[in-house]
Amino acid sequence: MEAESIPSLSPLIQAADQWGELLLLLPLLVALEAVLSADNAIALAAISRRLHDPKLQGQALNLGLGLALVFRLALIAAAQWVLDFWPLQLLAAGYLLWLCVTNLRQADSEDDELADDSSAEAAQTGLSGVVVTLALTDLAFSLDSVAAAVAVSDNLLLVMTGGVLGVVALRLTSRLFNRWLEVYTRLEAAGYLAVGLVGIRLLLRLAAPQVVPPEWALLGIVALLFAWGFSNRVSDAEAEG
Repeated sequence: MEAESIPSLSPLIQAADQWGELLLLLPLLVALEAVLSADNAIALAAISRRLHDPKLQGQALNLGLGLALVFRLALIAAAQWVLDFWPLQLLAAGYLLWLCVTNLRQADSEDDELADDSSAEAAQTGLSGVVVTLALTDLAFSLDSVAAAVAVSDNLLLVMTGGVLGVVALRLTSRLFNRWLEVYTRLEAAGYLAVGLVGIRLLLRLAAPQVVPPEWALLGIVALLFAWGFSNRVSDAEAEG
């Protein structure tokens, strides 16, 4: 009787193991997403600021991150093939470096150009461009975070759940960074420099993997960039003006 009952308990044991893995690894995956997405959040917030209307900024973040979620889930589903596909990594690295350089060079003139362009059609065109830029930027950043998540667990549903929660966290932190970008004058430049660092790391991983800095070193440099970004705050009068 007891021996016969053992096979019938196997599904329950397997289910318990799966729930144990979920409870153990899901917080780890969410924490991993949060740590690896710190530079991503500030970059997305800086990109959304191309739209001066706060309502349009919120719409852009909602639509852009919604599209980014679709891209990220597709990337997770095809992770084993995509993460080893070097042309995609090269394209992502080139895109991040281009984004860094162009935004740092155009930081002074961009505000004036957008401020003069107030027509509804121009605003809608700007909104669609920012939405696409947000989605592509998150996709490029996701190569590292998805690779790390897949290394932690091969449970597709678990990794996807972590990815969804990571995008939700990005949306919340982007709103916070949007407020900070109004106050800290160097924070936007720090965000784009962090974007460039991720692009350089992707290039090194392709060209010279033996010299790729460890994740902790990259996070340390990003932390220093953020410290510099938060080092110069405008006065309350200037912020209101």
